[in-house]
Parts: sequence; structure tokens; C-alpha cells
Amino acid sequence: MKKLLLAVTGASGMLYLRSFLQVIQDVKVEVHGICSPSGRKVLQMEQRVNPEDLPKVSRWFDHGDFTAAPASGSSEYAAMVVLPCSMGSLAAIAAGLSINLIHRAADVMLKERRNLVLAVRETPFNRTHLQNMLQAHDAGAVICPPMPSFYLQPENLDEMAATYAWRLADQLGITVGDRKRWGD
Repeated sequence: MKKLLLAVTGASGMLYLRSFLQVIQDVKVEVHGICSPSGRKVLQMEQRVNPEDLPKVSRWFDHGDFTAAPASGSSEYAAMVVLPCSMGSLAAIAAGLSINLIHRAADVMLKERRNLVLAVRETPFNRTHLQNMLQAHDAGAVICPPMPSFYLQPENLDEMAATYAWRLADQLGITVGDRKRWGD
């Protein structure tokens, strides 16, 4: 079974997080998570849930625990997604700073040449944001901002979020059975 590491930071966009976890609910992938204190607050504000209440995540690590499995290259995570990814987390990841377990785990993914997807969430971007995205990209990360697809004509916010969740699953190498695609 494939193992996925999910990191939740304090950026807005928790609707996409819930949608992603629903989209992969029936997929054979083990999901472990790390949530920053700001991520916990925003998740509570936007979705009125705590990380532990989210579906699919079987284990949560403390964001300050550098002895946790995700801090080591010997861990067997096939991929990591930071969803949503704050600009502060992007900056730390781009600069190779291990301020907390999220940043360290992302650094591990890059050094081990494993799939790291950053769902950067901010608008508009300033020059520093763009430079940090380019630096993270050059280090091997995939920059995948939460931008839904409207050509599938979503009828509500949940369907809109699902269009992004499907793209995110594709980027992580996760096959979702009922995913709609262009031309279907």
C-alpha cells in the first residue's frame, strides 16, 4: 500500500483539503498527517473541524516532533502534499529551512527525490512568492495552486473543489476511479 504524507498549514482553502480527502477515500493509500497550529485554527474557522476529525488520515504527527518518521529519509512515504500551503511554509521549504516537521518532511522528500506537491494559496502573488515558487520548483517540488477546472461545469462549491482534488490526485500518482476528465 502506498503511503502519502499530508501537511496542513495556515493558508485559507480548507474546502480543497476536505474535497481531496473525500476523493481519495476509497483509494488504497495510507495517509499520515501533520498540521501546523495555524492550520488547525484555519481548519476550525473554515470547516468547523479539527484535523483528527478528517476522514482517511490514520495518523497525525505533532508539527514540532523532529523524531517522527517523516523527518527521516528512511520513512516510506511515496509522496507528500502541503494542502493548503502558506507562503511562510513555501518560503521555508524553498530555502531548505527545517523550522518544523512540515518543513523538514518536505526537505526529506526533495532530498530523496520523492514527489512533493505544494498547493500554494495566496493572491495576488508578490515577487518574493514567485521567486520562492521557482526555487521550490527548481529543487523538485510541483507547484499546484488550488485552481479549479470550470470546463467540467461544476454546479456548486463541492463540485468545484473536486475538480482540483482530481488534479491533485493525478500529481501525486493516485488513480481516482470516478474522476471526470476533459472529453468524457
